[in-house]
Amino acid sequence: MLLGTWNLENLYRPGGPYGPPDEAGYEAKLAALAAVITELDPALLGVQEVGDPEALKDLAGMLDDDWHVALSEHPDSRGIRVGFLSRTPLTVVADTRAFPAELRPVQADDAGLTAGQAGRGVLAVEIEGGDGLLRVAVCHLKSKLLSYPDGRFQPRDEGERARYGAYALYRRAAEATALRALADALLAGDGQERDVAILGDLNDEVQAATTQILLGPPGSEIGTPGYDRPDRGDATRLWDVAPLIPPGQRWSRVNSGRRELIDHVLLSHRLVHRTTAAGTGLPGEGPPGLPSVGPDPAERRGEPGSDHAPVWVRVGG
Repeated sequence: MLLGTWNLENLYRPGGPYGPPDEAGYEAKLAALAAVITELDPALLGVQEVGDPEALKDLAGMLDDDWHVALSEHPDSRGIRVGFLSRTPLTVVADTRAFPAELRPVQADDAGLTAGQAGRGVLAVEIEGGDGLLRVAVCHLKSKLLSYPDGRFQPRDEGERARYGAYALYRRAAEATALRALADALLAGDGQERDVAILGDLNDEVQAATTQILLGPPGSEIGTPGYDRPDRGDATRLWDVAPLIPPGQRWSRVNSGRRELIDHVLLSHRLVHRTTAAGTGLPGEGPPGLPSVGPDPAERRGEPGSDHAPVWVRVGG
């Protein structure tokens, strides 16, 4: 069974301010996305940046067989949201933007606006995984690409850049904390027996503090001496599969010429110990070929495919 996550980059039907300008561009984008998904052949794929629910249905209609679709009902201000494509029926068990009750709203701009919930919903589903129930959540945390008042993508000065970088970090950390709370609910303190996966665009790399929030108790990371030594923390830990990705493929996006792994798959104890492979892009095809993107997301409007590579794991029985 292959599980994956993929940011589809502004999946909108044509005619709006963010999607392809015309039908030909839209069809080219769908065809490029469908070709990758067909080759990837996932049992379940978490997706991000679905701007139009009907567009994801259009994409599913270009795939072989019948696919099941689930979408969050909580988009951001641009209308983008997370969702799933699944070969088997799925049941939605959570769709939330809520911060934990103890977590106060965080500052979001110079004017003192605060964010008291995630910018985009986190969606969790259950499917029959072949070896019992598989519980999976998909997310898209606050971007590192900064935007400023009046629609600017460049700051007036370095002080403004620093402040808005901090505001984005506050929000991403709060969203990671909310995601960890959902992971706790899915694990139910039983990660040694429950198959749980967290998929998505975390908008930060493996060692980032926001990513580390999601892991739970420290220790036992893949590649450390503790990995094969069971302990009580295994019941609530999550493992980032990034160390299983070949080093020459360990990126999912190219930001201003710099390769970065910001899309992640995290697995519970029972699931990670049945993982046989992990990668980015398409299995067997080597490093993903990706465009380099800059600070303005509108620059790629109308381009086919996506500026992210899929990240995937293969799990045995």
